[in-house]
Amino acid sequence: MKTGPLKGLRVLDLSTVFAGPLCAALLGDYGADILKVEMPGSGDPLRALPPHKDGISLWSKVTNRNKRTISLDLRQARAKEILAPIIAAQDVVIENFRPGTLDRWGLTGAWMHALNPRLTILRISGFGQDGPYRDRPGFARAFEALCGFTHLCGEADGPPLHLGFPVSDAVGGLFGALGVLAALFELAQSPDRPGQEIDCSMSEAMLRAMDFVIIQQDQLGQSPRRSGNINTYAAPSSIFETADGQWVSVPASSQNLFERLCEAIGRPELKSDPRFATNPDRVRHRGEINGIVADTLRALPFAELERRLDAHGIAFAPVNDAKAVMENPQFVARGAIVTVPDRELGQVRMQGVVPRFSRTPGGVQHAGEAPGFHTEEVLRELGFGRDDIQELKNRGVI
Repeated sequence: MKTGPLKGLRVLDLSTVFAGPLCAALLGDYGADILKVEMPGSGDPLRALPPHKDGISLWSKVTNRNKRTISLDLRQARAKEILAPIIAAQDVVIENFRPGTLDRWGLTGAWMHALNPRLTILRISGFGQDGPYRDRPGFARAFEALCGFTHLCGEADGPPLHLGFPVSDAVGGLFGALGVLAALFELAQSPDRPGQEIDCSMSEAMLRAMDFVIIQQDQLGQSPRRSGNINTYAAPSSIFETADGQWVSVPASSQNLFERLCEAIGRPELKSDPRFATNPDRVRHRGEINGIVADTLRALPFAELERRLDAHGIAFAPVNDAKAVMENPQFVARGAIVTVPDRELGQVRMQGVVPRFSRTPGGVQHAGEAPGFHTEEVLRELGFGRDDIQELKNRGVI
């Protein structure tokens, strides 16, 4: 049984790969009924991206969890006949094709709103529905480079670096889900108004997430630069290695934290060193203070460092790989990793629902299904008979 604050909300997921499907998955985590449409045969291109187990996409198991999935070639005229009654029954449609693609297939916003005036349509794209980059293909690394994020990643004297995960796709999906909820709230306050379209640019979503960088350039004429693991606005703060080879992130971003850190690592004299008297002083001398902390922590095994930092109330965390994340006592105690049933792999483990609701908790009912798993079920619900379904298969529509 679906649970969560969005129970009863109906969402049609026409999107592919990550940002749009993640947006839909988040709504599904909160109880929405998600129907995902994929191309017959190949399915969502996400399924071709690693990691795989026995040819089965593990990424899709997470991103497409809680969804019913049907196969439908949206380019074919018959698809419109199938899609029409589905759209009429939805609250939200999510798509992330290049701008204008659905229009060329006859699936325009006007057509959808004629079927369902209250429909909310979320359009996620790389650069937005207009502007000179509107028709460019988009990938996460391009968005991250364009908005200035990649410029900040890497060592100060090295080239800019891409991260090993499509951060801007995830950020775009989050902003898309936020936009949907905002639009639905507006509709709830205005029962006589029609639904609206939401233009969510992934490059602009990533730009928004960077917060102060634009106002810094505007007001100070300064663009933030690469600094590796060094924090440019607080010190000491970096990733340090312990005596037994554990990497640990230790930020001391306030005066009180710095003073407690000095006590914790057995260097109380640092508090009276004029180079480190205030945070601006420490930032000016961050190479020196970070070097002192690094040398001190390199002599301590992780268990001892953990004991000391905990005793003095210092923020820190080991730099965990995925195995260590799954074994972390905090995540274990809170059930942050959940065991989920899956038809193909038996049971799988993945992240739980974030955030947690006290009265209407969300949940993960099942992992992502195989492409088109619910096609016949949905078509039968729409009144299609066995012969009709077979004809659609023969024509490659489903």
